Amino acid sequence: MSSIPEKRLHARVRGRVQGVGFRYYVLSAAVELGLTGWVRNRRDGSVEVVAEGDLESLKSLVRALERGSRSSAVDQVTTDLQPASGEFGSFYVRPTL
Repeated sequence: MSSIPEKRLHARVRGRVQGVGFRYYVLSAAVELGLTGWVRNRRDGSVEVVAEGDLESLKSLVRALERGSRSSAVDQVTTDLQPASGEFGSFYVRPTL
């Protein structure tokens, strides 16, 4: 068991990230990394991600966000780390906000 406490990542991804399968790319990456939380499109054209897990897995998710899916073109990823809430049981896609 790691002594590193779980963290919460809040990220916004901007670029060509809607209509290209980006949310499902994030879902797949997060599940593979054992993270919980959600991903959703925003009406401003960005994608928002909230993920909880160990710091190394969250860093791996950020690298995946920066790389983007095959059809996407990521221009910017902004991130904020906070303490984890433990409120999520899985990682899922939320409706657009």
